[in-house]
Amino acid sequence: MPQPPTTDDQPNNTGLTYKEAGVDIEAGAELIRRIGPAAKATRRPELLGGLGGFAAMAEMPAGYTQPVIVTGTDGVGTKLKLAIDYARHDGVGQDLVAMCVNDVLVTGAEAFLFLDYYATGRLDVDVAERVIKGIAHGCELAGCALAGGETAEMPGFYSDGEYDLAGFCVGVVEKAKIIDGSKIAAGDTIIGLPSSGPHSNGYSLIRKVIERQDMIPNDDLLDDLLAPTRIYVKSVRHLLKQVDVHGMVHITGGGFFENIPRVFSDPNHGALLDLDSWQQPEVFSWLQQAGNISNDEMMSTFNCGLGMLLLVAEADVEQTLQTLKEQGEHPVTVGQVVEGDVAVAKGQILVR
Repeated sequence: MPQPPTTDDQPNNTGLTYKEAGVDIEAGAELIRRIGPAAKATRRPELLGGLGGFAAMAEMPAGYTQPVIVTGTDGVGTKLKLAIDYARHDGVGQDLVAMCVNDVLVTGAEAFLFLDYYATGRLDVDVAERVIKGIAHGCELAGCALAGGETAEMPGFYSDGEYDLAGFCVGVVEKAKIIDGSKIAAGDTIIGLPSSGPHSNGYSLIRKVIERQDMIPNDDLLDDLLAPTRIYVKSVRHLLKQVDVHGMVHITGGGFFENIPRVFSDPNHGALLDLDSWQQPEVFSWLQQAGNISNDEMMSTFNCGLGMLLLVAEADVEQTLQTLKEQGEHPVTVGQVVEGDVAVAKGQILVR
């Protein structure tokens, strides 16, 4: 092996430090100090220990006879690029939580632990604090504990000012109450819950639209595009105590055409949707017109105003709508489950 040069061989005999190489351990410690109160606010009784350990530990939530662990992981995607470019860092943490806990929710599970991974070239404590406090806020909305995370400072790997996020969620569901689509039947009603906007999907296309418009988005447009992803956990879990929900669909990447078929255990089932039954936020109309995007492309890329779909028996529709409204939701009946080939009228689409 080659021998390291002696001090006399060095052009500058001052010893190097990790900080001079681009990693500031003190900044990382300061970040943990700042986010401690926000993480503490999400604490659940099952959690053992606090932030700063090598691993997070938790007991299983009480009340489960045959608990099944449900896990999910996701990121925010290129929505982060818009947030970074326009210094809108406060909402992306909620996006991160939402993309994970909403996925776990569709199985009927209770999300109770969340961990985050924050990677950057040089740690800007002020920016990281804003992002992670947003994560903690998302955890509060979901009722899960921010159990821990990792901050990775990797100089030379990310451009100045850039960062990336990943989230990891652990949930639990009673085995007998798993929602797997097996109860779905033709004639079931599909109820939609409104989104806040594009949520965290389709942003490569959104950024391309902005680029082709050769524009700098104004504050109103940025507000619409960067509205945090809605977290449906508390209202839907309240509903699950009242109604036997047959299936749920989180409308994420791939829009309606990719996500809806994932809920059907019977390949003969499809969703007949009435496109005029819900009101799309104006931002989708702007995107479609500014980008000259076809209807099919919109439906296969964006949630188009519906972030979550619930499939229930016709007899349970009234109670479902009432219960969700009591939880502050604005549910709307958007279609029904059909079997085999059916006629599709104007203003409808069949997804299977």
